[in-house]
Amino acid sequence: MTLLLARSILESLLDPAPCLDALRRGFTAEDGGAAARRVIVELPEQGTATALMPGVVEGIPAYTVKVNAKFPGSRPALRGVVCLHDLGTGELLALLDSATVTAWRTGLAAALGTHVLARPAAGSVAVIGAGAQAELVMRGLGELREVRGLTVFDLDAARAADFAARHGARLDAPATVAPDPRAAVRDAGIVVLATWARRPLLHAADVAPGTHLTSLGADQPGKAELGADLLEGARVVVDDVPLAVEMGVLAGAGLDVEHAAGTLRDLMRGQVPGRVKDGEITVYAPVGLPWQDLVLSWTAYTAARAAGAGAEFDFLG
Repeated sequence: MTLLLARSILESLLDPAPCLDALRRGFTAEDGGAAARRVIVELPEQGTATALMPGVVEGIPAYTVKVNAKFPGSRPALRGVVCLHDLGTGELLALLDSATVTAWRTGLAAALGTHVLARPAAGSVAVIGAGAQAELVMRGLGELREVRGLTVFDLDAARAADFAARHGARLDAPATVAPDPRAAVRDAGIVVLATWARRPLLHAADVAPGTHLTSLGADQPGKAELGADLLEGARVVVDDVPLAVEMGVLAGAGLDVEHAAGTLRDLMRGQVPGRVKDGEITVYAPVGLPWQDLVLSWTAYTAARAAGAGAEFDFLG
């Protein structure tokens, strides 16, 4: 029997703290995940279809295949499924809503990267793009460090105001809305960008020394949130160096592998240093890896089985 896990069920089951622990174990595992394949196809109607396969990580007896459709003009913009299979038999254990899995794994992994690269005392956060991924970054950051202030910018001013009000109340911190990205980051020690931008939103002159920036939008060819001048002067950490050069933040800026200081896995395993100087600008810019889908899907699946949640369906019946 296959367990069907819709967004509402996943949201009721998942909790940031155990998900962060599961992702941390994945980043520090001896086996960093099997070689994975990513297939991206541009669709005729301004959309993109993406398949990530397989998601494998040490210690989890399952693998995932994820199929997403991205349509930036739609709400929700991301639709698809994550297929969770038994590693030994291939049995389809569960189908999970991919938008929820993607938001949780991307946002919480980004929170880990943000925390390890930002200055220890940094507590003022700017968010540019108040969507689902930024939502989970903020929820994760709140578990990892004290957030003492929040500034939000979004093209939808009402959504920015709602985001600021909710997270300000949850964090018991002052929260405001900014009129543009440069104003949002003016006094921030941490900047989180999660947009569909295809032209840089921030350049070197916009960012103060010592700032950390996490850029989640540069995950496909043609997308860019940070200017090449900013990246050239920053210590840049990614989740996969070849992908960053092929389709991620380095590709968009015309930079090569030599400009990557390492991966978040390298940092979390102590193989390369994170922030070297208090005044340097650091950047974490992931594209997202299939094993992260597995970690979140397995966490949700085991929680659902324990709680008796979700609907069962027999595809072989």
